[in-house]
Amino acid sequence: MGKPTGFMEIPRRDRTEAPVADRVQHFREFAIPLSEGEVREQGARCMDCGIPFCHPACPVNNIIPDWNDLVYRDDWRRALEVLQSTNNFPEFTGRICPAPCEAACTLNLTDEPVTIKTIECAIIDKGWQEGWIRPQIPTHKTGKRVAVVGSGPAGLACAQQLARVGHQVEVFEKNDRIGGLLRYGIPDFKMAKSLIDRRMAQMQAEGVAFHPNSHIGVNTPARSLLETFDALVLTGGSEDPRDLPIPGRELRGVHFAMDFLTQQNRRGAGISLPNQAPISAKDKHVIVIGGGDTGSDCIGTSFRQGALAVTQLEIMPQPPEKENKLLTWPNWPYKLRTSSSQAEGASRDWAVATKTFRGENGQVTALQLVRLKWHQNQQGHWKMEEVPNSEFELPADLVLLAMGFVHPVHAGLLEELGVALDGRGNVEADTERYQTSIPKVFAAGDMRRGQSLVVWAIREGRQAAQAVDEFLMGYSDLPR
Repeated sequence: MGKPTGFMEIPRRDRTEAPVADRVQHFREFAIPLSEGEVREQGARCMDCGIPFCHPACPVNNIIPDWNDLVYRDDWRRALEVLQSTNNFPEFTGRICPAPCEAACTLNLTDEPVTIKTIECAIIDKGWQEGWIRPQIPTHKTGKRVAVVGSGPAGLACAQQLARVGHQVEVFEKNDRIGGLLRYGIPDFKMAKSLIDRRMAQMQAEGVAFHPNSHIGVNTPARSLLETFDALVLTGGSEDPRDLPIPGRELRGVHFAMDFLTQQNRRGAGISLPNQAPISAKDKHVIVIGGGDTGSDCIGTSFRQGALAVTQLEIMPQPPEKENKLLTWPNWPYKLRTSSSQAEGASRDWAVATKTFRGENGQVTALQLVRLKWHQNQQGHWKMEEVPNSEFELPADLVLLAMGFVHPVHAGLLEELGVALDGRGNVEADTERYQTSIPKVFAAGDMRRGQSLVVWAIREGRQAAQAVDEFLMGYSDLPR
C-alpha cells in the first residue's frame, strides 16, 4: 500500500450531514462530501492486511484495496476503472448500500473501519464530474434480442451488461418512469433521481431501449415476449407486502409503506395522482410498524411532510448497543443502528405487537399494543409470548405498515408464464445459470432471492447477464 502506516496516523473521517432542522425542510440529499484531500487521506488508511475481508463481504466483489490505494496516490481515473469493473452503478451503492464491506474491514476490530462507502461515492461522482464516464458502445452486434422485465437495479445491471456485448436489449417497466424501487421507493433525500436519468441516457447510447407503462402480464401478454425475444429475464422485484390482518385493518389511515413512499416520490417529480387518495403525514401522529430500512424511509418522509410525531415499532427485542467483535467479525453484526431518519426525532420501541387498530367514524385514531418477551425453546428456536398486563395504547392518525415483503407478485406475469416457485414463493432459479423452469426464461434480483439489498440486485443482474450471454452464444466473456 502507498501509506503502510496510514491507519495508525490518520483518524477515520466520514461524510457529515446537514443539521436536522435544515434538512427536514426539503427532500434533497443532505450528505456533505469530504474534500478530495480528505478522501485521499481516508484511502491512505487502507491496511496491507493480507486478506482483504472487505472484498468477499461486498456482494459485487468490489476490488476495494486497489481503488483505495489509487485514490491515495491521486490516480482517480484508474480508481474509477477498477470500481466500474465490478459495479455498474456505484453512485447508487455509494448512497444507499449499508456497507457490509466496512463491517468486514480489519480496522473495524477497533471500530474505525476505512470509509469505503464514502470513497466509492467520491470516485464515481468525480468520474461523472470530469466527463470520464461515457457510453461503452459494442463494436459488433450479435443479432440476439433480450427482454428484461423490471427496471430496478437488477434489471438495469443485466441490461447494461448484455448491451455492451452486442445484444439488442429492451427493458419493460410497469410504471410510467424507469428505475423500479430506486425511482419510486427510495426517498429523494437518500438518492436524487437525476442519477437514474443520467444512467438511462448512457444505457440508451449503448443501445438499450426502455418501455415504461408496460405492465407485462397485465396490459402486455408475457407470451408475446417469449415469441419475440431470444431470452427473457425476470427482474421485477419482490413487491407483495407483508400485511397485518388484525381488527381495524380496514380503517382509513392504515397504509402499506410503499404506497406512502411512492406517492411522495411522484409528488417530488411533479406527477399528479388523480386516481389516488392522498396519503400525508402533515400534522399527524404517525406510527411506523417495522424497524427496517423501509420503516426508516417512512420516518424521514413523515418529518419532511410535517408530522407532529413519529413512533417506530419493532416486534423484535432491542439489539445490543455493541457487538462482540471476536464472535461476529468479519460478518455483518447484529447490533443497534440508528439511521439518519431515526436521528431526526423518531421515538422507537422494541418487542411490541399490535393487537388492534382503533378508530372513530372509519378513521384510525389509536393502536392497542402489548409488550412481548422472547425466549428460546428446547429446539433453539426463538418464540415470543405476551407479557401479562402489559397492554398500552398510542395515538395514531396515520399508520404505515413497513414489515417487509413476502415474495414477488404472482398475479399477471408469473402466473401467465407458469414459472416454478420455491418454498418462499420466489421464482425458482439457481445462481449458476439463473434459468427458470421455462426454457430461455431467466430470473434475478429480489424476484429470485427475495427482499434484499441494492448491491445484491446489481450482483445478480450482472451474473444473470453472463448466464444469458452464454446461453445465447455458447460462451461468454462477461465477468460474474
